[in-house]
Amino acid sequence: MKVQAGSIATTSPAGAGTTTAGAVSMGYRAGKRALDLVVASICLLLASPILIATWVIVRATTPGQALFRQRRVGRNGRTFVLYKFRTMHNGCADDIHRDYVCKLLSEDQPPTGGQSDIYKLQADPRITRIGRFLRKSSIDELPQLFNVIRGDMSLVGPRPALPWEAELFGLAYARRFLVAPGLTGLWQVSGRNCLTMRQGLELDIEYVERRSLALDLKILLKTIPAVVSGAGAL
Repeated sequence: MKVQAGSIATTSPAGAGTTTAGAVSMGYRAGKRALDLVVASICLLLASPILIATWVIVRATTPGQALFRQRRVGRNGRTFVLYKFRTMHNGCADDIHRDYVCKLLSEDQPPTGGQSDIYKLQADPRITRIGRFLRKSSIDELPQLFNVIRGDMSLVGPRPALPWEAELFGLAYARRFLVAPGLTGLWQVSGRNCLTMRQGLELDIEYVERRSLALDLKILLKTIPAVVSGAGAL
């Protein structure tokens, strides 16, 4: 799988499954889009004081922009610009993260990130002090509500992957790109960083095969206690 000209190939290997983007009813697509627009708009309105306060705090505590923009891979392999609050020091390289993700995907017994049973880099020197809180509370992801309203993302779907991550996934996990990435998903409510990356990717595929409005609503409801508890978050 190679990212080229704003898109990636999403062809599944032969026999890999029968679920395709075209197999989903128009009713489900319309209902899911309506749910995205209504819920994301309400959440933006309710969270506006938090968004403003976070923007001010990030700008006041570390040099650089408060909003972080990064290209991610969306539905059918098309790339888009994802918005998050910046949680790292400005201008940091991503070598540490790339090396760790490669190990997570290539090793039979992938290493934890410094804490037992947590598959996420711990004590990452790139992360700011306020950034740790924003990540733990998931406040850093609130700007992605704008991505949901724009149609780049959905409320529920696979985790939005970086282009170089998508290349590492290969054809084995290509079906996860048949749907729009989500603000939350089956992976996030089933253990988050307590799962290995390959376990999480398998859950992404399971979501694609089982997707329905009922499943989306169930995941959204499970997201609330998952965020509040901070289980598996760093």
